[in-house]
Amino acid sequence: METFELTDGVVVLRAPGPADVDRIDALCQDPAIQEWTTVPSPYTREDAESFVTGYVADGWARGTTLNWAVRDAADDTLLGMVGLGMEGTGSAEIGYWLAPEARGRGLMSRSVELVLDAAFGRLGLVRVFWRAFVGNGPSRAVAERAGFRVEGELRLGGVQRGVRRDDWVGSLLATDARPRRVGARSPAAASGNGR
Repeated sequence: METFELTDGVVVLRAPGPADVDRIDALCQDPAIQEWTTVPSPYTREDAESFVTGYVADGWARGTTLNWAVRDAADDTLLGMVGLGMEGTGSAEIGYWLAPEARGRGLMSRSVELVLDAAFGRLGLVRVFWRAFVGNGPSRAVAERAGFRVEGELRLGGVQRGVRRDDWVGSLLATDARPRRVGARSPAAASGNGR
């Protein structure tokens, strides 16, 4: 699959490349990212290189995992990551993380909205699901703002670096009503351009 870009004029989502390795390495040192995601810990520059040149590149090439770097549209600063792990038969899992200095500004909510527009539009998915380790309130808030229905808790349902943890799970169907921010653009207007 060819990579494609998404934007709403405030954030730009673009597949990360080799120039982003140092920034990804720096951001993944954040204790909250290490606590709530499955990134390696400790996180090294080699992990960032492998992520960009291996996991991201291979995922796009195979159409199995689509990862975008969340960037500030004003200056192109990489602020986080959002991705879809394709499950086949019209389903994918969404995941995301954001730099500490970018939190609380609605940037991840904007990014998730763009990815969902693409998931249910361009990609033709019928279902996107979300999961987060129990206690990750910011991730849950983003999911709920996007319209995900939190369906429950899976006891020891997730694995983080070889240790089982409880998970929250939720889903959003293409047919579900999704809240829109005041002044939000339509999915067609925000779909971005191909790359």
